[in-house]
Amino acid sequence: MLRVTAAVTPKGERRRCALVSAAADLLCEGGFDAVRHRAVARRAGLPLASTTYYFSSLDDLVAKAVEYVETRESQQLHDRVSALSRRRRGAESTADVLVDLLVGDSPERVTEHLISRYERYIACARQPSLRDIQRRILRQRTDAVVEVVERSGRSVRTELLTALVCAVDGAVVAALVGDGDGPRETARATLIDVIDVLAPFG
Repeated sequence: MLRVTAAVTPKGERRRCALVSAAADLLCEGGFDAVRHRAVARRAGLPLASTTYYFSSLDDLVAKAVEYVETRESQQLHDRVSALSRRRRGAESTADVLVDLLVGDSPERVTEHLISRYERYIACARQPSLRDIQRRILRQRTDAVVEVVERSGRSVRTELLTALVCAVDGAVVAALVGDGDGPRETARATLIDVIDVLAPFG
């Protein structure tokens, strides 16, 4: 009972949030193996015992970290789409917007960010308790693509745009392990090839 009471005090909530944020950063930087009690406590600047005091298990902390990353990515998607003007865009222009949205617009950070994303996909497939969180971010990414396509004067068919997101994911994963073009270039080429078919002008 003491643990629950302490966790909902202002100090307890600040510490809990600091631990989740630290775990999320470690998750993005080094994958699931990087999220360990000692590493999280050190990153948060808190005593080692705090991770077991505020969370029932390491799995509980990891789940909260995945959820935190999802919330952060969702906000980034929302901000990008909200800032997009409404105008008719050709295939290349639409592809450029979608690459920034789905892959990222910072070339020096793209690879690490993408590796983290797809590691989470695979790990969540193995951990049923995390699947709902990952399904939610996939739906949000698709919803963001729907909005971009609509704002670009193109026809929206959600099932086709879901296929578009999956095509980009497949192309990016192939690029991450290949020695050809990088993820952004590969995703852009894929989008240019399919955008007029999957989302023609309305």
